[in-house]
Amino acid sequence: MKKRYLITYDLNSKGQDYDNVIKAIKDASDGCWATYWKSSFLIRSNHSTANEIFETIKPYLDPNDRLIIMEVTSNYQGWLNEKQWEFVNNTIF
Repeated sequence: MKKRYLITYDLNSKGQDYDNVIKAIKDASDGCWATYWKSSFLIRSNHSTANEIFETIKPYLDPNDRLIIMEVTSNYQGWLNEKQWEFVNNTIF
C-alpha cells in the first residue's frame, strides 16, 4: 500500500552531505516525489512506516542535523501554483 510522507530537514554540520540525503529521500520514494520547498520533500512510498524511511536517511545525518518525517493523509492544503497542485494531486495522491 502506497503512503505519502512529508520529509523536512536541516543539515547543520560543516560539510553537509546534501547529495546523499537527497538521494536517500528519493530512493525511499516509489519514484514519485516533489520538492517545491527548501529542504523538504513530499514523497509517495511503499514503506509502511516513517521509521523505515528514517533508517534509509539516517546514515547520512550528523548528530546536530534535524529531520522529521510525517505521514500525510488526504487532508492537506497549501499554497502552490496550479501546475504544482496538479502534480501533487495526480501523481503523489
